[in-house]
Amino acid sequence: MDAIDQAIIRYVLHDARATYAQIGKASGLSAPAAKRRLDRLVATGAIRGFTALVDPQALAWHTEAFVEVYCAGNPAPAELRQALEAIPEVVEACTVSGAADAVVHILARDIPHLEQAIQRMRATPPVERTESAIVLSRLLNRPRV
Repeated sequence: MDAIDQAIIRYVLHDARATYAQIGKASGLSAPAAKRRLDRLVATGAIRGFTALVDPQALAWHTEAFVEVYCAGNPAPAELRQALEAIPEVVEACTVSGAADAVVHILARDIPHLEQAIQRMRATPPVERTESAIVLSRLLNRPRV
């Protein structure tokens, strides 16, 4: 990956809906050259996909929790990811060191909705049990690079 690829990635992180002309201008390439580079970055897996970041307030999802996930056996991260992808309230999930196998960030409308999402997670193999911490207030939320 060279400096041009890095510039393309930075721009797409800033605006995933940017045109090839905009990406090219930001990285010093023509629009067709930017498209070829972007296609290569997707094909090699350097860019795994494009997504929309939705403001939870727009969905009226005001309740959030961080949930420690404990699994039966020793599932591969890909298996756990597949199980968690089916739960739309899961907005982020990471495997972690320590007793828990993963930590999951969940957004929900309210406590009953949160409880339903956690129950669905618990009913999904390979999840064996969970421990939850409900967010009371957000102290810091920095955008990621």
